[in-house]
Amino acid sequence: MKVRKILVSQAKPETQKSPYFDLATRHNLQIEFRPFVQIDEISVKDFRQQKVEILDYTAIVFSSRTAIDHFFRICEELKIVMPEKTKYFCNSETAAFYLHKYIVYRKRKVFYSNGKQTVLIDAIKKNKGEKFLVALSDNHKQEITDLMTKAKIKYAKASFYRTVSGDLSDMNISKYDIIVFFSPLSITSLFHNFPDFKQNKIAIAAFGSATAKAVIDAGLRLDIEAPLPNAPSMTAALENFINDNL
Repeated sequence: MKVRKILVSQAKPETQKSPYFDLATRHNLQIEFRPFVQIDEISVKDFRQQKVEILDYTAIVFSSRTAIDHFFRICEELKIVMPEKTKYFCNSETAAFYLHKYIVYRKRKVFYSNGKQTVLIDAIKKNKGEKFLVALSDNHKQEITDLMTKAKIKYAKASFYRTVSGDLSDMNISKYDIIVFFSPLSITSLFHNFPDFKQNKIAIAAFGSATAKAVIDAGLRLDIEAPLPNAPSMTAALENFINDNL
């Protein structure tokens, strides 16, 4: 198949240095970005109902920059100032450096992986003495908490924001050659907006094992997967697929 149009189910990158733009230039592609998931705030009242005392924990685990934003939003609304000795664990270097927005960044207190949850778990294991709080959405992936349970890490989790299906009713979903997904909820959103969706020749790309499983469980054909040894990023996986279909 000749790839001309790709739909990425995330917001458009804020910087022109994104590898997606380089990919588009190299292969003369039209890449469109559209979040399939909408983020809603959880009120302080609803947060309190979870009976989580943030200052009881000495280490915070973040799954995304969105989780970081809403964690510190709740802290601000509760007038909580995080102690300087708090340790933070992030699933990527990008998320780790994003913490600059909220804390005085000291590398010895911030740990991050290369996007693989197993790497993050290794860092967490080395700090087993901490009390961990995992900051999540109400519709979160289970992968990180499952790995922490398997590693016998004591932790609590709390929802700091909600994720719901976005409104995609203005889109012609069938015009794309590839649709890229990053979370199981984005698959849910696809069928929420397009209940009669038929994949046909559209290639489906999934980032992360949980997303890949959601694609297969939905009865879709998984054509592109990342991260893998030969495709550590989604753009690398897309590049491989495009080159194989020239």
